Amino acid sequence: MKMSARKIRLVIDVVRGLGVNEALDQLKFINKWAAKPVAKLINSAVANAENNFELDKNNLYIKEIKADEGPTLDRWMPKAHGRATPIRKRTSHISLMLAEVKDSGERQAKKGKIEAPVKLESRPKEREGIKIEKKREEKAEDAIEEKGKVIEDIRREGRRGHAPIEGGGHKGFVAKMFRRKS
Repeated sequence: MKMSARKIRLVIDVVRGLGVNEALDQLKFINKWAAKPVAKLINSAVANAENNFELDKNNLYIKEIKADEGPTLDRWMPKAHGRATPIRKRTSHISLMLAEVKDSGERQAKKGKIEAPVKLESRPKEREGIKIEKKREEKAEDAIEEKGKVIEDIRREGRRGHAPIEGGGHKGFVAKMFRRKS
C-alpha cells in the first residue's frame, strides 16, 4: 500500500483482536485515510474464509494484523538557489490472520479430504548414490589435470590490467612518486 506503516499502525491497533463485524463498524468511523484500505483487506480475508474454508463470517475475529515497511521511493523536490530536498515516498505491507471464535471443525474436515499428490521415483536410491560418487571422482580427475597446466593471462587481469615495463617489471609505489608533478 502506498502509505507509511506508521500511519497504518494507528488504525490497525484499534481493530486488533475484535470480531470481524465489530472491526468493520469501527473502521467506518475512524477519520484516517488508512481505514478504507484496511477495511478492504478485512473484507477480502473474510470472503476468502467463506469461499475457501466454508467458515461463518460471524464466527471470525482478527487474530493477528501487522503493518511492515515496504520499499521506499526516493524522489527530489527542487528548492531555491539550485538546491534539492529529498522526498521519501514510503510504502507498507499489511498482513492479516483471521481465526474462529468457536472452532466449528469444518477446517479439519476439509484438511482431511485434501491429500498432496505423491511422486513415485522410478530409480532406486542405490543407483543414484553410485552416479553421484562417479561424478565426484570425475571432477577430482579434472582438477588434477588443470593443476599441471600453465595458465596464461592474455588480458593481464592478474596484474590489474597494466603491461609490464620494459627492463624489469613493475616499479610499483616508487614509480608513482616520481611521476607526480608537484
